[in-house]
Amino acid sequence: MTSKTMRDNPLFMRNNFKTSGKWGLPLIQKQTLSTDNIMLVACSDTRANDNNENKQKGVHFFVDDYRFQGIYDNPDRTFERYSQYSFLLSPDFSTYTDMDLWRQLQSVAKNRWVGAYWQSKGLTVIPTISWGLSQSYEFCFDGVEKGATVAIGMIGCKQSKLNFMRGYNEMLRRLEPEKIICFGSPFDEMQGNIITVDYRESRKVVR
Repeated sequence: MTSKTMRDNPLFMRNNFKTSGKWGLPLIQKQTLSTDNIMLVACSDTRANDNNENKQKGVHFFVDDYRFQGIYDNPDRTFERYSQYSFLLSPDFSTYTDMDLWRQLQSVAKNRWVGAYWQSKGLTVIPTISWGLSQSYEFCFDGVEKGATVAIGMIGCKQSKLNFMRGYNEMLRRLEPEKIICFGSPFDEMQGNIITVDYRESRKVVR
């Protein structure tokens, strides 16, 4: 494979979407979504040719990264399966605080690229926001339009509440989200228009 072939390969260059921020992250654009009686299903519980009841739900990726790595490596392979559902949260690639910063940046970039890819195919996508320590604020809120509905996950946050709340409040300041889909029980201190989704309900799929 020649260098010109590589530059012409969109899955190598990953530069085919509008970008934002210092690092040129792909932009997930603001989309309208009704959050009345919102329901989610885990990506690991999706199926090809799923039934109509499950298709009314959105898909979340608050599971181990290995379960959805393929949607970045080979996005066309799973597109048909995910396109059945009402909407998608962008994939929650991990931004653990003990990760090197370049790995956290990579995770955020993959999150935004997959979300922008799905939107380019006509799907409704809600950006999932995650962060590490304050150094990650340089990039972890980029690639999302201000005033959009966003999603966050609460799994594991109670072990580092102070760091979580600092990042959450920074998200509110920078993104001014219209609504916040909160996967799990929010802390009492959390402000904003929060839509809580019980993570246990997301495992109740119809087979």
